[in-house]
Amino acid sequence: MSAAGDLLIGEFVRTLDDRHRLSLPPELAVPLLASGGKLVLAKERSGCLSLWPATIWKPRIDAAVEVLRTKLQAGLLTQRVGQLQDVGRLLSTRHKVVTLAGRDRLVVPEGFRDFLGVDAGGEVLVVGAAVCVELWQPAAWHACVSNEMPDFRRRIDELTA
Repeated sequence: MSAAGDLLIGEFVRTLDDRHRLSLPPELAVPLLASGGKLVLAKERSGCLSLWPATIWKPRIDAAVEVLRTKLQAGLLTQRVGQLQDVGRLLSTRHKVVTLAGRDRLVVPEGFRDFLGVDAGGEVLVVGAAVCVELWQPAAWHACVSNEMPDFRRRIDELTA
């Protein structure tokens, strides 16, 4: 999937197997892998992980880290060390480069399983989020949809106007 590729759309129910693997549906895996085999798994919201092509994710995060590095070296963050530590802490644990195994299976790493909140044998909702694929703990997904659906018409009108 390129930055200008098709939208990733669809909702699929999958089961996290006993080895913490999750099969992605071909409708989402094929376009997700179109720009290469490396993906980035990122912690987004409690109960949600996102899966991005590394070719899209890496330049964005690298650019942000370079800005922080430049500001730190220039002494522009000396009064914001606490904020920098907070961001550094989250950067250290927020994302991980992953690949899909056979049958488009993703092994969900340990710290990411805890964040997702799904045990082996549990259901995961795999959702196309236009530019990435999201993995949701079912209760978190239902809460998100219930909260955000009332604004759907306004949001799509804004984006398509």
